[in-house]
Amino acid sequence: MRSVSGLIPTRFLVLVAHLVFVISIFWSRDRNVVASLPTTYTSADYTAKDTEFIIALSITLALFLIEFGGFIGGISMFSHTQSLFSIAAHAGASVALAFFIFDTWSSTLYWWIFAFCSALPAVTEIGVLFRVLVLKKNL
Repeated sequence: MRSVSGLIPTRFLVLVAHLVFVISIFWSRDRNVVASLPTTYTSADYTAKDTEFIIALSITLALFLIEFGGFIGGISMFSHTQSLFSIAAHAGASVALAFFIFDTWSSTLYWWIFAFCSALPAVTEIGVLFRVLVLKKNL
């Protein structure tokens, strides 16, 4: 039981850290959008890339709702496997997004961070939710 008591607050803090970085990117996304464009670009190019980036960040926030819902609802809170996987993915995302913000990475690199650190944990969370709520199996 001791490992569970350490996993729950760690998972919560790492999820919140990742969420804070995503919200920070929403506020300062201009530099990352410009970094992904060629040296000469039109306003249409900028608008298209900015819209793509906003969509990626919005999907990330939607996936956070799924993960926080399962976690705070207590459905996946005591799943050791899901907790460890979520902690690893979101801790990696927090580190990568810190570099993303401070080093002004191209916004196209965000899709890789999104795939491995947001979409993958959300898919596994959906699997846990399906197993518990639909199949009625305990973790």
